[in-house]
Amino acid sequence: MSNGMMRAAVLEKPLSIALKTVQRPVPGPNDALIKVHCIGVCGSDIHYYEHGKIGRYVVESPIILGHELAGEVIQVGDQVTNVTVGDRVAVEPGVTCGRCNFCKSGRYNLCPEVVFMATPPVDGAWSEYVAIRSDFLFKLPEDMSYEEGALLEPLSVGFHAMRRGKVGPSDRMLILGLGPIGLLAIQAAKLFGVTEIIASDVVPFRREMALKLGAAAVINPLQDNISEQLSLLTGGDGIDVIIESSGNSQAISDTIRLVNRGGRIVYIGLPTVDQIPMDMNLLIDSELDVYGVFRYANTYPAAIQALKNSDIDLRQSITHKFALHDVQEAIDVARTRKDTSIKVMIYPDNDHVEK
Repeated sequence: MSNGMMRAAVLEKPLSIALKTVQRPVPGPNDALIKVHCIGVCGSDIHYYEHGKIGRYVVESPIILGHELAGEVIQVGDQVTNVTVGDRVAVEPGVTCGRCNFCKSGRYNLCPEVVFMATPPVDGAWSEYVAIRSDFLFKLPEDMSYEEGALLEPLSVGFHAMRRGKVGPSDRMLILGLGPIGLLAIQAAKLFGVTEIIASDVVPFRREMALKLGAAAVINPLQDNISEQLSLLTGGDGIDVIIESSGNSQAISDTIRLVNRGGRIVYIGLPTVDQIPMDMNLLIDSELDVYGVFRYANTYPAAIQALKNSDIDLRQSITHKFALHDVQEAIDVARTRKDTSIKVMIYPDNDHVEK
């Protein structure tokens, strides 16, 4: 393969993905070229694969998916000063304008001009190389693996949720929905000092994983009366903060009656419907604080620093590893084996896949 080409998994249309030889990206003066070590499979990748769109973002031409990645800097533009060739880095996949009011106020995740990997028409990182503006690269400590670097992206959603919910060590927390985001939210909560974490999901494997990652207790919402269980598990003290990551309409609606008066609710999971009934009288009477989460902002440096001083291993959520040429199998596992898979990781270099 020539120096100007690379392998990439290209989504040509819904349910059709193929490994192709494509042009390697060329870094600009403020960019760095990254040799990708590993990339996670996200729920959004699966949604684009199955449906070809998410809301207003529609796959209208072939696209490379994937945005949870870490790798090695192999080339830098002549204006780059923050990273050098050979650096191991995590990649924050959303490049913002840096000029609008959202960017200047620190809420750059709301930037209307953001260019986010694997969001049509922008290519992602299921490939051997990516080029990105260097200020969205973060050096990994020597004792942090590439896998942990890639997992900083989904961890950041939970980290941002903790900040939005003003979470602290004294809070009693309920996390609804234990997909990768909900499970990593458990670890994010631990980084914020939370010890009383109750987690809820319908899948037994995910409840077991929640306990492994640090939840104090788990609930099966199909069998248990959640209100009664929460009262029992908290000694009647109830829940101060709810992190809703399931996207289930009924779970979203129920949050208002499951949290304490004066409590906080953080919504992460996207429902399949635009409107969900809410008991507004109860919300107002309880003086609840309600927050939405859209991706994250300013999380990577803080998360790296927090992880350096903790015993948390993000790799515990990785259940499957595949080479890039096995991308179809990776997708199939992520979309059809939710009872046994959490985070599926893809490796462009076959030698990096643990046998």
